[in-house]
Amino acid sequence: MSFAMSRSERESFLSDVHVGILSVNQPHHGPLAVPVWYFYDPGGPVTVVTPADSRKARCLNESGRFTLCVQSEIPLYKYVSVEGPITSEGEPAEDAMRRALAHRYLGKEGGDLFLEATAAQAGSEVIYRMTPELWFTSDFNKALG
Repeated sequence: MSFAMSRSERESFLSDVHVGILSVNQPHHGPLAVPVWYFYDPGGPVTVVTPADSRKARCLNESGRFTLCVQSEIPLYKYVSVEGPITSEGEPAEDAMRRALAHRYLGKEGGDLFLEATAAQAGSEVIYRMTPELWFTSDFNKALG
């Protein structure tokens, strides 16, 4: 029995709201693995935002690719891990992008409070887009048939 998700299942799951774990090669160390907020629309790129001077940004710039893993923590478990090349890097994150991301994860009220609290870093954030090439998935709900 396969627990693998179909293309539509995996893309739908990835497009849902999950905190992802972004993993990227880190010179002279193991991979850097950090939680991130992200956007994904089926068939499109995975989009993340990070400060341009962060360790994450430096590693992304050097590596040119990353992996994102998202999961459901409710039994029976599901996960999607997707990896691919960065197809767009370093583009400034505009206010509309930051607002959409904050509202996606925190709702309008919480997102607005977050944006107010982090306004000082707004001008230093950049966007990275990754085109999914490799997918690894599992949906343990399939065991129930």
